[in-house]
Amino acid sequence: MMDDEAEFITRLIGFGLSEKEARTYLYLLKYGPKTPSPLAKSLRTYREDVHRTLTELIEKGMVRPSLDSPTLYSAVDLETALGAALNKHESELREMETRKRELQELSKQQLFRPSDEVSTFKIIKSVKEFVATTVTLTSSTKEGFLYVVPAVTLEISALFGINAEVKKVIEGGGSVRGISDINYADIAPAQEVLDIGEDLRHYNAYGGVFFAVVDRKHCVSAINVDINRISLNEPISLLWADDPKYAEYLTATFEMLWEQSIPAEERIRELQKQGPPKGYQKS
Repeated sequence: MMDDEAEFITRLIGFGLSEKEARTYLYLLKYGPKTPSPLAKSLRTYREDVHRTLTELIEKGMVRPSLDSPTLYSAVDLETALGAALNKHESELREMETRKRELQELSKQQLFRPSDEVSTFKIIKSVKEFVATTVTLTSSTKEGFLYVVPAVTLEISALFGINAEVKKVIEGGGSVRGISDINYADIAPAQEVLDIGEDLRHYNAYGGVFFAVVDRKHCVSAINVDINRISLNEPISLLWADDPKYAEYLTATFEMLWEQSIPAEERIRELQKQGPPKGYQKS
């Protein structure tokens, strides 16, 4: 029976769901409508995580909330749910194509216009491509780099070998400074970044452009970074540019944000003092 469940979940993931979404949908399909609390207990996670997953499933048309209080969440029948998920996936692909065209159009404007020295840019389309580009730039940096990233990127750096390359840069005398929005679930990857010698800061509820600048020339940037699950095949949309003028603009933005941020060590101490959010369970 467990093998059947695992295969069912694998098939759902292949259909575009994250593992959390697949497990939650299967549970509701098997056991009927539930409120978030018993769901969190049964799935061995915390309420906030269940709420996020349910919201994503509702957006995909696979779960339906009741109008009663407390709210009960029900799985939509399989055929209807898969049809809705397919429509959502197709919609996201169309949106990615739109983002790609927008980024290409932005690159033609003054802000993204290549300098006289170089005229290179490309679109990064997956986490795998992002990791490969980051490792290449990091291993070849002469001075170091700076970045503003969502906290999920800190976890990706830990999982896929980026931190090992960053450590070499720091040991070789390079400067590495970063800014992220650190919450309780991000303590471990943030601490790993600090342990290898990065100068990391916390900017609360950051909602601007995410970017990195290497050697005051190589730039990777995005309006937003939507990573629903940590997988090398997860689609993203970033602009890589080899442009000192754009790098100068991003660096000035970074310095402004740096002044408004607090040291990551201070943020981690604050989170540890507060303790985990209600219902939090370490995954």
